[in-house]
This record gives sequence, C-alpha cells and structure tokens, in this order.
Amino acid sequence: VEDPLLEATKYLKLLQKNSPDALETHLLSFELYMRKQKILLAFQALKQLLRLDAEHPDSHRCLIKFFHKVGSMNTPVTDSEKLVWSVLEAERQTISQLHGKSLLEANNLFLEKHEGSLMHRAAVGEMMYILDPNRRAEVVKLIEGSPNNPAPRNGALGPIREWTLKDCIAVHKLLGSVLDDQDAALRWKVRCAEFFPYSTYFEGSQSSATPNSALNQICKTTVNGSSSHSQGDHVEHVASNGKLEAFKDLTI
Repeated sequence: VEDPLLEATKYLKLLQKNSPDALETHLLSFELYMRKQKILLAFQALKQLLRLDAEHPDSHRCLIKFFHKVGSMNTPVTDSEKLVWSVLEAERQTISQLHGKSLLEANNLFLEKHEGSLMHRAAVGEMMYILDPNRRAEVVKLIEGSPNNPAPRNGALGPIREWTLKDCIAVHKLLGSVLDDQDAALRWKVRCAEFFPYSTYFEGSQSSATPNSALNQICKTTVNGSSSHSQGDHVEHVASNGKLEAFKDLTI
C-alpha cells in the first residue's frame, strides 16, 4: 500500500457510515487522526468513545493518551493554535474523569474502579508507563498480579476462567513490545500456556505447536500409515468439523 493513511481514511469513512455507534469505529478514528496530527478530529473521536462506553479500557487509554499528547505540545503561537488550545482547555473541564484531577490521579482512580479486570489493569499500566517510563517494573507487577477468577460455565464442559485468549495475547504483546520486557513476556507466555493448552500462540502442551501433543501424535501416526481404519475415520471426522485448535481456543 503506497499510502496507508489514505487507505485507512477510506475504510474509516465506510465504518462511520455503516457502524456509527461501534466503539471500534471511533477507536480507528482516534488513532488515525492522532497519526495525522489532526487534534480536533481526534478529540471528536475521543468524545464519541466516552459517550459510548467511558469505562472501556480503550476509551480510558485514548483519554489519557490524548491529553498527555496535548500537554506535551509546544506553547501555541499562531491565532489558530491558540484557538485550538482554548477549546481543548474548556472541553477538558467538562470531562468528569479529568475534572480537578491530574492524568496520574485519573489513571489511579480508574484502576481502583476496575482492579479485578485484566484488560483494565493493562490499560492503566500502559498509560502509567507512558506518563512515567521509569515505572515499568511497577507496571509489570500490576499486570502480572491480575487475578484470573472462575467464570460462569454457561454449558461449557469443564471449568473456565475470566481471561480470554484474545486478551491474553494482547497483554503478551504489550509486555514484549510496548514495555519491551522480554522476561515478563516469557513469564506471561508460560503462564497462559497452562490456561490455554490448545493455543498455538502460547505453544500450549496440547497444541499443534508442541511436537509431542496428542494431536501431532495422531497426525504422525496417520501420515506414517500405521493407523487403523477407525483411527483414520476419527482424524477425518475432526478435520471435517473445522480446525481443532481454533475451536478449542474459542471455547476455553
């Protein structure tokens, strides 16, 4: 793609037309306009996020990120810059999460309200790191201390917990990429491999990424031609019902 921002803008317009009340639409809008340095349009997207779900981790992340960016901008010089600055200052006073609070205080308050949630902790930790990069070790401790409580079974065959595979992958990428703590990322991978044994991403013990997993043993037996007719029927039956790893990852 020659111009990724142009292509993203075209896609955003389609989302705004067809999914104006979807959180993802305004998340994309926020990220796009922040990259294009269109501050007022990014703020417009932020207001939509807060309107739709102010308690969502991504809404909080965008809120802190936006005003941290504004606070690091050079003092306005031109009349247009001064106008934008005054608008943002006035609008900030109308946002309850920030009224009379610093960004650090707002971040801590958000954590107090959602300390039992993995993704809320991750959002708070990421913003803590952005506001003060020297607190990386504290952020890692905050994330690793997240509880994975039992969740309602809703017909599941075995015990399940609150963390989802998608969320755990996002946290792993946060630890390894944003925080750049490879040791923490490795510890997280090992921990999540226990919760998601069929996950190829975390190389769980029952996943196809593990050479000695049960599934790989079945496949090896089939390829070598030493399986009985009934074993072959079983493998064919599994294949006909879709990807085993994908199915089990979704149901955990």
